[in-house]
Amino acid sequence: MKFENILDETDGFGRYQIAIVALLVFPRITLPGHFLLNNFIGAIPSHHCDISSLDNDSVFENLTQQQRLTVNIPQHEDGTFDSCQMFSEPQFHLLGNSSNARELPVVQCQNGWQYDHSTFKSTLATQFDLVCDTKGLNKASATIFFIGVMFGAIFFGILSDKYGRRKMLLVSFISSIIFSVASAFSTSFMMFATFRFLTGFSLAGISIISIVLSIEWVDIEHRTFIGVLGSMSWSVGNMLLSGFAYLVTDWRMLVITVTTPLLLATATWWWVPESARWLIVNGQTERAYSSLKICASFNGRGDFTSKVKPELFFFSRRYGVSSTYYGISLNITGFGLGIYLTCFIYGAIEIPAKFLIYISLKKIGRRPTQVSTLLLTGICIIINIVMPKDYGTFRTVVAVLGKGLSEASFTTVFLYTTELYPTVLRQNGIGFNSFLARLGASISPLIMLLEDWWLLLPQVIFGMLAIISGLVACLLQETNNTRLPETIEDIEHTRRSLCIISQERNEIPLKTAVPAEKAP
Repeated sequence: MKFENILDETDGFGRYQIAIVALLVFPRITLPGHFLLNNFIGAIPSHHCDISSLDNDSVFENLTQQQRLTVNIPQHEDGTFDSCQMFSEPQFHLLGNSSNARELPVVQCQNGWQYDHSTFKSTLATQFDLVCDTKGLNKASATIFFIGVMFGAIFFGILSDKYGRRKMLLVSFISSIIFSVASAFSTSFMMFATFRFLTGFSLAGISIISIVLSIEWVDIEHRTFIGVLGSMSWSVGNMLLSGFAYLVTDWRMLVITVTTPLLLATATWWWVPESARWLIVNGQTERAYSSLKICASFNGRGDFTSKVKPELFFFSRRYGVSSTYYGISLNITGFGLGIYLTCFIYGAIEIPAKFLIYISLKKIGRRPTQVSTLLLTGICIIINIVMPKDYGTFRTVVAVLGKGLSEASFTTVFLYTTELYPTVLRQNGIGFNSFLARLGASISPLIMLLEDWWLLLPQVIFGMLAIISGLVACLLQETNNTRLPETIEDIEHTRRSLCIISQERNEIPLKTAVPAEKAP
């Protein structure tokens, strides 16, 4: 008997399945808090060379702070002070006429920097002086984190298929808490980068295991609903992040704040069941039967009598989706709104996007939805490239629409990928796909540094990636309303069936085009 038939006897979509999704809400809320955290802890506030050492000089006693800056720091044409240079000597004549300041000798900041703390109490930039020549390290910290997620996806993918979803989920919870809290107490950027890598490595387990565990417990009809419902926690976490960041402006406390939901997740882990599919695949039929019986009882199906038997088993798209999504999500400036409001709007737009994507996935299917959301995301990015900045409101609307579409493509790809792999390799396959996804995410912050050469270059790259990925998705197999494959043989059987159907369709016109009696 196929697992889908067994699951139907337990009521494949009941209180038990809803409870599993609810238990996995808290860890999934934590994910955007860390994945998009660099928008705030990596922010670079306005700054200029530190001239406080000159306060002891009697020459400056009668000067205001503005006048001290004028005689010591070059000004740009818009009146703002240079962030990285200062005059080699005070230029008092600039108090009367500052128009001849361009050719005066300048040097790099000699005594560090003074920062504007009106928005952030502290960030990585202010803590470790990651400005001017080292400002790229702020973006690099996000890349380091996603590299950790990339390798963690492979690690947890392999071990989850070997030792079970539930055990590795606990390992992910505990290690994420330890490493993220340790990163908050870092005394150097190198120490922070190391623990940030390990945090990403650990969080990868939550990312890939939680979605698979939810999908493997639900029937065919409601798989789409559970997949979209589970991804809602990401959108909620995204919006909560903007609120937390607004209230907690110290980067150390913000890291700890976004990690706290994992404490509750660890406490409720005891009620998270192991995947019955995985138990059957690995010959643990007694545990699988026990779990299915509990599920049936919880769902009001007390007459569960199915026999669970062990079975014998033979043991690019994600890159584009992820790179585009994080390319948009990690760029929350340039639209005329504050970073907190932009982050909140980016999270809020995901809610209606997921309602629409649920309808599309059910009515249209996985492949058309994946293709269309990626192509439309790329089109939105390209529109903002060619649209003049004078149309600020229109550009903001298009950017928000593009963000919603990119999230829709992300929601689709998680559900779609889960359905394409057989149970025996599902977690391993999800891990490898997540590896490619995080490769795209890790490169996205570095791509954004290319704006120093051409301001629009990052957006051109993200737009083209989305369009190319959408075209590649056309090659995938449709999985809507099909049972999850259990073995590699199931996948091969499906492919053979598709080939036979395709061959028959190609042969029919040839057979009917020329009647037999007229054939030469």
